[in-house]
Amino acid sequence: MKSGVFIVIEGIDGCGKTTQKDLLADFLTQKGYPVETTREPGGTLLGELIRELVLSPKYQEMLPLTETLLYLTDRAQHVGQKLLPALRTGRIVISERYIDSTIAYQGFGRGLDQAMLDRLNNLVTQGLKPNLTFLLDIPPEIARRRLISRKSNLPLDRLEQEKLAFYRRVREGYLALVQRQPDSYVVLDACQPPVIIHQKIQRLVEERILVSI
Repeated sequence: MKSGVFIVIEGIDGCGKTTQKDLLADFLTQKGYPVETTREPGGTLLGELIRELVLSPKYQEMLPLTETLLYLTDRAQHVGQKLLPALRTGRIVISERYIDSTIAYQGFGRGLDQAMLDRLNNLVTQGLKPNLTFLLDIPPEIARRRLISRKSNLPLDRLEQEKLAFYRRVREGYLALVQRQPDSYVVLDACQPPVIIHQKIQRLVEERILVSI
């Protein structure tokens, strides 16, 4: 591999992003490809501190703009410290969330100006865009039940505690992004069993990515 490949997995909370990221990483590793997995917020030491801050239920008073700037600070560090260096060494990078999360959550969900968010994203990403984005689409009601079941007696984080109306707007945001650039996305029904979703992702990565590297 002369240059790396950047794959992003997107979707609302509870759609199964982490599961699919790990399954895809295992598949590619077994085939002998160098793989780097990561997430937003997080992925770096500074990013993990930001993640703890922005998702903590203690900070319910956090303003939408404050929240947005924290996510963008995380992304700036993530791109510069982790994503670009890994791609320059020819790795396949699989990230759980990237630019689209900001547009969907803070743009559609919080109602912030999307043109402003686009400008800020361009600034912090240094122009880095994914080679392929998988959107795991799921009704918020089903995703919420999954979250509650998965966390059992653990509390939901600050974002997970948002009302279903918020997540409906976020989901609509993701689907609107797909309509704008359909060739950049693969939309998958996240209500399906994880193994079925993984098989579809595996096939699409083989067809669209692995044949060219």
